[in-house]
Amino acid sequence: MKLPPLLVHVAVFIGAALVSAYSAAADARLAEPDSARHRELVHIVRQDCGSCHGLTLNGGLGPALTAATLSDKPAEGLVATIIGGRPGTPMPPFRGIVTESEAQWIVDQLRNGFPPDTGLPAAQALN
Repeated sequence: MKLPPLLVHVAVFIGAALVSAYSAAADARLAEPDSARHRELVHIVRQDCGSCHGLTLNGGLGPALTAATLSDKPAEGLVATIIGGRPGTPMPPFRGIVTESEAQWIVDQLRNGFPPDTGLPAAQALN
């Protein structure tokens, strides 16, 4: 039995729509870090970034990462700097350590006054 071409096209379209919807839902879950990951990201910024940008993020070897100093910088550029680093400077890339959506979360937090480090989640602190 041969299916009519219109029916085949409709079935393919519905399948593609379902795959797209599932993918978008998965991306949304990955886009916003959960509270344990938030704590990890805060710890990374306060400790790792703080080693150059100052533990209070007011500057050191690297520039200050305060809301005031970042307010006029494009968010896309800040995310790109976190992910790709700055060649020719001490700023390393954090690709593989944080995702692009996590880097965006970090930039958003920096622009709103970065939260204090409350330490790593208990499960990680034991490792």
